[in-house]
Amino acid sequence: MSASPRRLVILISGRGSNMQALAEACRAGRIPAQVAAVVSNRPDVEGLHRAAALGIPTAVVDHTAFPSREAFDAALLEEVQNHEPDLVALAGFMRILTAAFVSPLLGRILNIHPSLLPKYPGLDTHRRALEAGDREAGATVHFVTEALDGGPPILRVRVPIHPDDTPESLAARVLAWEHPLYVEAVRLVAAGRVRWTPGGVMFDGAPLPREGLEFTGTPL
Repeated sequence: MSASPRRLVILISGRGSNMQALAEACRAGRIPAQVAAVVSNRPDVEGLHRAAALGIPTAVVDHTAFPSREAFDAALLEEVQNHEPDLVALAGFMRILTAAFVSPLLGRILNIHPSLLPKYPGLDTHRRALEAGDREAGATVHFVTEALDGGPPILRVRVPIHPDDTPESLAARVLAWEHPLYVEAVRLVAAGRVRWTPGGVMFDGAPLPREGLEFTGTPL
């Protein structure tokens, strides 16, 4: 574990509920990190107000002000690096990031996705799980790479699918697990128990299972 708290930058695009869960866990000492900044690609979203209320520095890099995805990513990277992050957490950040952003921070960016990866990367995960006749769904926290939702899983939780589920009811059941799942995953990485190495992702010095660790906590 690092002798001092790790510096965490959180990227958001909306309400910031996952951001707030991470920030409060850092403040309570459950994650050995401090939130150095919250950065949004959209101005005046609720998450920015939540962060400000917690006394966290905020910034906006508006993607609509840039001529290309790469130009936006370069500006976003500059803003993030201004805060000297050890870790970056995507918390409802609704932009696909290119190599211009990911490559300099590879192994330090985390994301949470509402499926049991590698199943159902991208959008409409709950509808796709129901249409496939799956018996379980879930959420996965993974390292971010250039491949959409394709980075190595760190931690995931399984959530049963009920016969009468709709995409909305399933989404609500999965959401109840997302905050504690993300907090635990960021804790493991910030504490140095999960590490990205040239030889692969390691957990307590041994290779991390291909599908990540199973979360055994409780939902909210």
